[in-house]
Amino acid sequence: MRFNLVDRILEVVPGRHIRAYKNLTSGEEYLADHFPSFPVMPGVLMLQTLVEAGAWLLRITEDFRHSVIVLREARNVKYGQFVEPGQRMIVSADLQEHDGTLAVFKGRGEVNGQQTVSARITLDRYNLADRDPAWKPVDEKIVASLRGLYAVLNRTCPGTPTAGT
Repeated sequence: MRFNLVDRILEVVPGRHIRAYKNLTSGEEYLADHFPSFPVMPGVLMLQTLVEAGAWLLRITEDFRHSVIVLREARNVKYGQFVEPGQRMIVSADLQEHDGTLAVFKGRGEVNGQQTVSARITLDRYNLADRDPAWKPVDEKIVASLRGLYAVLNRTCPGTPTAGT
């Protein structure tokens, strides 16, 4: 199963900040198990939403230079209120450090102004072709797919710079 937890990008300041949201619906597959009588978004998926927001900011900042962005470290993870079906979690990520292949973000999620999750996350990025040049066509397909997804996620964010502008 592949999760795309960011539903819409609201605001982007390349190299600095991103705001996005996740609408939690009762149709989310994982809610059947977490928990059947009290469905809430699992904490690890709240954290993953912060990771995805940070990854989008990195992609936009670097004009989609890398095909793969992965979580390297999560520190100071704190959880607040639950996220229940029908609620919208607003997430933000601020780029704190950007060195080599590593980027550090301070992220926060909230529902109705109440904190749901916060963390300091470190993301690493690379291209598959960095390890084997034969993978360059795969990198290109991944980047093309991500650019297409970004166009969908960013469609309600007029005036936001798009990659390459």
